[in-house]
Amino acid sequence: MTRPDSIPEPHWVRWHRRYDVDGSALGRRLELVQDYVRNALDQATPGLPFRIISLCAGRGHDVIDIVAEHPRRDDVVARLVELDPTLSAHARDAARAAGLTNVDVATGDASLTDAVADLAPANLILLCGIFGNISNHDIRGCVDLLPTLCAQNAVVVWTRHRREPDLTTTVRQWFADAGFEELGFDSPERSPLTGVGAHRLCIAPRPFIAGAQLFTFIGDGSGA
Repeated sequence: MTRPDSIPEPHWVRWHRRYDVDGSALGRRLELVQDYVRNALDQATPGLPFRIISLCAGRGHDVIDIVAEHPRRDDVVARLVELDPTLSAHARDAARAAGLTNVDVATGDASLTDAVADLAPANLILLCGIFGNISNHDIRGCVDLLPTLCAQNAVVVWTRHRREPDLTTTVRQWFADAGFEELGFDSPERSPLTGVGAHRLCIAPRPFIAGAQLFTFIGDGSGA
């Protein structure tokens, strides 16, 4: 259905169009996140299901584009949670077009653990575009709760801008404090204000907590 010219696109739909600009910082960030998704799939134990959770998933390209072309695609079971119905519909259409019947796109609140209750514990969790749009207190709290969503040796991929005050060093320490080892942190030269991190859980997972609030989203995308 075509949107009437008199009705503007929702804010987050317009915001996501910046991914489509050649050479954009968001485009480069997407490439880095996709690299970590691909690496996690490459290193997954053969023959076992691989569960992916993506919170505030947007159009889902970080997961869908990689899983669609990966040899392990049939082992993936994924839940992408996105509040904006236009963006979640885009992701749902992309998953369907790629034939990814085990990639579920949910239109809903990604801040509550109940949104992914049946996917936890997951082998890969994506938190992209979140940490720049929530409070520092919520970032710490979210990181501390991640072991309740993770399977053994699960990988978490996250993003955060590096504008002053640059919090990424502190976030990396919070992951260490919560029982994660760092797999990598990228801040590319051509996008120096972009930070993409990946961490692996190196402690025993903790039991899932129903109804837990992971964060409160307060940003407009300028901090992503």
